[in-house]
Amino acid sequence: MSGFLTGKRGLIMGVANERSIAWGIAKAMAEAGAELAFTYQGDAFGKRLEPLAQSVGSDFMVDVDVTDDASLDTAFDQLGSRWDSLDFVVHAIAFSDKSELTGRFLNTSRANFKNSMDISAYSFIEVARRAHPFMKDNGGTLLTLTYGGSNRVTPNYNVMGVAKAALESATRYLANDLGPEGIRVNAISPGPMKTLAGAAIGGARKTYKHTELNTPMRSNATLEAVGGTAVYLASDAGACTTGEIIHVDGGFHVLGMPQQEHL
Repeated sequence: MSGFLTGKRGLIMGVANERSIAWGIAKAMAEAGAELAFTYQGDAFGKRLEPLAQSVGSDFMVDVDVTDDASLDTAFDQLGSRWDSLDFVVHAIAFSDKSELTGRFLNTSRANFKNSMDISAYSFIEVARRAHPFMKDNGGTLLTLTYGGSNRVTPNYNVMGVAKAALESATRYLANDLGPEGIRVNAISPGPMKTLAGAAIGGARKTYKHTELNTPMRSNATLEAVGGTAVYLASDAGACTTGEIIHVDGGFHVLGMPQQEHL
């Protein structure tokens, strides 16, 4: 996919380390020719991000807290002082209290429900509101990340399933709002992946193994596969794709039961 994104500029939000889905996307986009900027939250994540950003030729990193309007405003002001336009944004931000990603959804606390929805779903709307003025002349792409637990019960995914359902609905509504401006809005839905975020969910190893054994492809998604999908969606080849939830999960989402040999 070399050259697919030549001349395009994009913002990547949510790289935690080299195993992050956001990093797989960033790496693929850089290899496709894109110029990248990054956001992070806090010094610890900034220190992890810096060598990764440098490895793809970026010196543009902004500290941002997506629950703070002033912090978001400052981040996009900094972006505007460097670039006068933006071709894509990758929103790979989600959070829930780890202690509530085990056991029963029934026990979700009000505080964690609000916080999870704010960070995991509402922040995409706030980012879209600030990003779309940078895309008005030439259009652009907004991408976010979801998971199959949004519409099928997944053990221990709990409040994150509800937050991802809200995120997917927001993707469709934003696609309709921004389509007249030439802005496409889509979500990528990988299956379970060995990431820092995925490890926080109770029983993550069992879930990963179960899907690997039962997907039609008999494998879980790779960072390269997710990255390639993001490149397509952000490129001119994805010009007529919007409002979609693109599954990159080896086909697991089509199954009604495990494979016969694992029943």
